[in-house]
Amino acid sequence: MNARGRRSNRTLLFKLGTIVVAMFGFGYALVPFYEKICQVTGLRNIARADEAANTQVDDTRDVRIEFDSNVRKLPWTFRPLQPILDVHPGEVRQATFEVVNTTGRPVTGQAIPSYGPPQAAQYFRKLECFCFAKQTLQPGERREMQVVFVVDRSLPADITTITLSYTFFEVEGTAAGSG
Repeated sequence: MNARGRRSNRTLLFKLGTIVVAMFGFGYALVPFYEKICQVTGLRNIARADEAANTQVDDTRDVRIEFDSNVRKLPWTFRPLQPILDVHPGEVRQATFEVVNTTGRPVTGQAIPSYGPPQAAQYFRKLECFCFAKQTLQPGERREMQVVFVVDRSLPADITTITLSYTFFEVEGTAAGSG
Protein backbone atom coordinates (compact mmCIF):
# COMPACT_ATOMS: atom_id res chain seq x y z
CA MET A 1 0.00 0.00 0.00
CA ASN A 2 1.37 3.42 -0.84
CA ALA A 3 1.86 6.35 1.52
CA ARG A 4 -1.24 8.13 0.28
CA GLY A 5 -3.44 5.06 1.05
CA ARG A 6 -1.98 4.73 4.56
CA ARG A 7 -2.57 8.41 5.25
CA SER A 8 -6.16 8.07 3.99
CA ASN A 9 -6.70 5.05 6.26
CA ARG A 10 -5.24 6.92 9.27
CA THR A 11 -7.49 9.90 8.57
CA LEU A 12 -10.54 7.63 8.34
CA LEU A 13 -9.53 5.83 11.56
CA PHE A 14 -9.08 9.18 13.35
CA LYS A 15 -12.53 10.38 12.18
CA LEU A 16 -14.21 7.14 13.25
CA GLY A 17 -12.42 7.25 16.63
CA THR A 18 -13.57 10.84 17.13
CA ILE A 19 -17.16 9.82 16.39
CA VAL A 20 -16.97 6.93 18.87
CA VAL A 21 -15.59 9.20 21.62
CA ALA A 22 -18.25 11.85 20.86
CA MET A 23 -21.02 9.24 21.00
CA PHE A 24 -19.74 7.88 24.32
CA GLY A 25 -19.51 11.40 25.73
CA PHE A 26 -23.05 12.21 24.57
CA GLY A 27 -24.40 9.01 26.13
CA TYR A 28 -22.58 9.73 29.38
CA ALA A 29 -23.86 13.34 29.49
CA LEU A 30 -27.42 12.33 28.65
CA VAL A 31 -28.28 11.03 32.14
CA PRO A 32 -27.51 14.23 34.09
CA PHE A 33 -29.00 16.28 31.24
CA TYR A 34 -32.25 14.27 31.44
CA GLU A 35 -32.35 14.61 35.25
CA LYS A 36 -31.86 18.38 34.96
CA ILE A 37 -34.69 18.65 32.42
CA CYS A 38 -36.98 16.64 34.71
CA GLN A 39 -36.04 18.85 37.66
CA VAL A 40 -36.71 22.09 35.76
CA THR A 41 -39.99 20.93 34.19
CA GLY A 42 -41.29 19.07 37.26
CA LEU A 43 -41.55 15.78 35.38
CA ARG A 44 -40.81 12.49 37.11
CA ASN A 45 -40.80 13.92 40.64
CA ILE A 46 -41.52 10.58 42.28
CA ALA A 47 -39.17 11.30 45.16
CA ARG A 48 -41.20 14.21 46.53
CA ALA A 49 -44.44 14.31 48.49
CA ASP A 50 -47.49 15.90 46.90
CA GLU A 51 -49.29 18.80 48.53
CA ALA A 52 -52.90 18.45 49.55
CA ALA A 53 -54.48 21.88 49.09
CA ASN A 54 -57.97 21.12 50.37
CA THR A 55 -58.61 18.17 52.65
CA GLN A 56 -62.29 18.80 53.38
CA VAL A 57 -63.95 15.43 53.15
CA ASP A 58 -66.72 14.91 50.58
CA ASP A 59 -68.95 12.37 52.37
CA THR A 60 -71.35 12.26 49.44
CA ARG A 61 -68.93 10.34 47.20
CA ASP A 62 -67.03 7.09 47.43
CA VAL A 63 -64.00 6.30 45.30
CA ARG A 64 -62.73 2.75 45.09
CA ILE A 65 -58.92 2.53 45.31
CA GLU A 66 -57.42 -0.70 44.00
CA PHE A 67 -53.80 -1.48 44.77
CA ASP A 68 -51.63 -3.51 42.43
CA SER A 69 -48.08 -4.62 43.17
CA ASN A 70 -45.42 -5.99 40.84
CA VAL A 71 -41.70 -6.75 40.85
CA ARG A 72 -39.53 -6.50 37.75
CA LYS A 73 -36.40 -8.67 37.75
CA LEU A 74 -36.26 -8.39 41.54
CA PRO A 75 -36.13 -11.40 43.91
CA TRP A 76 -38.80 -10.02 46.25
CA THR A 77 -42.41 -10.78 47.02
CA PHE A 78 -44.52 -7.62 47.20
CA ARG A 79 -48.22 -7.25 47.95
CA PRO A 80 -50.80 -4.83 49.39
CA LEU A 81 -52.15 -5.99 52.74
CA GLN A 82 -55.55 -4.56 51.82
CA PRO A 83 -55.91 -4.62 48.01
CA ILE A 84 -59.07 -2.43 47.93
CA LEU A 85 -60.06 0.64 49.94
CA ASP A 86 -63.18 2.77 49.62
CA VAL A 87 -62.39 6.41 50.37
CA HIS A 88 -64.16 9.74 50.34
CA PRO A 89 -62.44 12.50 48.33
CA GLY A 90 -60.52 14.75 50.74
CA GLU A 91 -60.08 11.96 53.30
CA VAL A 92 -56.50 11.20 54.35
CA ARG A 93 -55.95 7.44 54.23
CA GLN A 94 -53.11 4.96 54.55
CA ALA A 95 -52.39 1.73 52.70
CA THR A 96 -49.83 -0.84 53.81
CA PHE A 97 -47.74 -3.06 51.57
CA GLU A 98 -45.62 -6.04 52.54
CA VAL A 99 -42.29 -6.76 50.88
CA VAL A 100 -39.96 -9.70 51.48
CA ASN A 101 -36.42 -10.21 50.19
CA THR A 102 -36.36 -13.89 49.19
CA THR A 103 -32.60 -14.05 48.61
CA GLY A 104 -29.57 -14.62 50.78
CA ARG A 105 -28.08 -11.20 49.92
CA PRO A 106 -29.01 -7.56 50.54
CA VAL A 107 -30.99 -6.09 47.65
CA THR A 108 -31.96 -2.47 46.94
CA GLY A 109 -35.10 -1.62 45.00
CA GLN A 110 -37.10 1.42 43.97
CA ALA A 111 -40.87 1.46 43.50
CA ILE A 112 -42.37 3.36 40.59
CA PRO A 113 -46.09 4.24 40.77
CA SER A 114 -48.56 4.34 37.91
CA TYR A 115 -52.28 5.07 37.80
CA GLY A 116 -55.35 3.85 36.03
CA PRO A 117 -57.06 5.69 34.52
CA PRO A 118 -54.02 7.84 33.67
CA GLN A 119 -55.82 11.16 34.32
CA ALA A 120 -56.41 10.06 37.93
CA ALA A 121 -52.73 10.72 38.70
CA GLN A 122 -53.35 14.46 38.95
CA TYR A 123 -55.99 13.91 41.65
CA PHE A 124 -54.16 11.28 43.73
CA ARG A 125 -51.88 12.99 46.26
CA LYS A 126 -49.22 10.89 47.99
CA LEU A 127 -48.29 12.63 51.27
CA GLU A 128 -45.90 9.89 52.41
CA CYS A 129 -44.73 6.95 50.35
CA PHE A 130 -42.12 4.23 50.36
CA CYS A 131 -41.68 5.06 46.66
CA PHE A 132 -39.94 8.35 47.56
CA ALA A 133 -36.72 6.52 48.47
CA LYS A 134 -34.73 3.43 47.56
CA GLN A 135 -35.44 0.47 49.83
CA THR A 136 -32.67 -1.90 50.91
CA LEU A 137 -33.78 -5.22 52.37
CA GLN A 138 -31.38 -7.58 54.08
CA PRO A 139 -31.41 -11.32 53.28
CA GLY A 140 -34.85 -12.75 54.16
CA GLU A 141 -36.06 -9.42 55.59
CA ARG A 142 -39.82 -8.75 55.68
CA ARG A 143 -41.02 -5.16 55.90
CA GLU A 144 -44.34 -3.32 55.98
CA MET A 145 -44.33 -0.04 54.09
CA GLN A 146 -47.01 2.64 53.94
CA VAL A 147 -48.38 5.13 51.49
CA VAL A 148 -50.41 7.98 53.00
CA PHE A 149 -52.65 9.61 50.43
CA VAL A 150 -55.66 11.77 49.75
CA VAL A 151 -57.86 11.83 46.66
CA ASP A 152 -58.46 15.44 45.62
CA ARG A 153 -62.06 16.61 45.92
CA SER A 154 -61.90 17.94 42.36
CA LEU A 155 -61.70 14.38 40.98
CA PRO A 156 -64.22 14.21 38.10
CA ALA A 157 -67.45 12.47 39.11
CA ASP A 158 -67.14 9.93 36.29
CA ILE A 159 -63.95 8.50 37.85
CA THR A 160 -65.23 6.11 40.51
CA THR A 161 -62.27 3.72 40.64
CA ILE A 162 -58.54 4.47 40.74
CA THR A 163 -55.92 1.76 40.43
CA LEU A 164 -52.58 2.57 42.02
CA SER A 165 -49.96 0.18 40.73
CA TYR A 166 -46.43 -0.04 42.09
CA THR A 167 -43.62 -1.83 40.31
CA PHE A 168 -40.39 -2.47 42.22
CA PHE A 169 -37.19 -2.51 40.17
CA GLU A 170 -33.76 -3.52 41.39
CA VAL A 171 -31.52 -0.46 41.61
CA GLU A 172 -28.51 -0.72 39.29
CA GLY A 173 -25.21 -1.43 40.99
CA THR A 174 -26.71 -3.46 43.82
CA ALA A 175 -26.80 -6.85 42.11
CA ALA A 176 -24.83 -9.77 43.51
CA GLY A 177 -21.11 -9.22 43.49
CA SER A 178 -21.28 -5.42 43.19
CA GLY A 179 -21.35 -4.47 46.81
